[in-house]
Amino acid sequence: MVVAIGLIIPFLGTALGAGCVYLLRDKMPDLLQRVLLGFASGVMVAASVWSLLVPAMESVSEDLGKQAFLPATIGFWIGILFLLAIDIVLPHLHINSDKPEGIPTKKLQKGTMLMLAVTLHNLPEGMAVGIVIAASLSGDSVITVAGATALAVGIAIQNFPEGAIISLPLKESLGSKHKAFLYGVLSGAVEPLGAALTILLTSQLTPFMPYFLSFAAGAMIYVVVEELLPEASEGEHSNISTIGFAFGFTLMMILDNVLG
Repeated sequence: MVVAIGLIIPFLGTALGAGCVYLLRDKMPDLLQRVLLGFASGVMVAASVWSLLVPAMESVSEDLGKQAFLPATIGFWIGILFLLAIDIVLPHLHINSDKPEGIPTKKLQKGTMLMLAVTLHNLPEGMAVGIVIAASLSGDSVITVAGATALAVGIAIQNFPEGAIISLPLKESLGSKHKAFLYGVLSGAVEPLGAALTILLTSQLTPFMPYFLSFAAGAMIYVVVEELLPEASEGEHSNISTIGFAFGFTLMMILDNVLG
């Protein structure tokens, strides 16, 4: 049951957000976009801390004592470097930007590169959910089934604005609501795929669970700092994104505490 929740719920969040192309005529207002980007950032940072890094250290605290930070530190940096490598190689285009990043290519359309940008930061979210589910199924007392559910729900909540934010610009560039919705949904498909693959891998490597947990945290933090927060802070009234961040962080912290 928990596997189904972890695979389906976050994906549904993206799909429902992508459905906003049928409800909103024009692009999302800038202030609302900043609030939602800040909110998504807050959820991801809180999830990285409370659902990933803290359990990673707690799981080895008895064996390593004051050195319990070592697996978390190593895994965290591997996650950062892994996303950095993908960011450098994968052709993608950020929202509100006309300059592609990654290996230059003239074959990909703007809509495709926008989708790849969202896919890039959906991958670590799917991996995070998969790792936490695998840890809960392995009998790790630090991470419960309820804790895994809390992370899945938190990721789903922040996926809703992400789905809307990516699909609305796509509607304008592709000239089709249906195509924009499809691209938005496809960008979220990497999450259940990443979660499923991660569950299969980590279930066989239980002793390395602290490294996997912190790896996912590092990947998520990279996405927040490199992409979400800069986009949320563009232009005037950037303080509104800070409020969104605070709400997202608080909500995820509460979910982890109540359900975890």
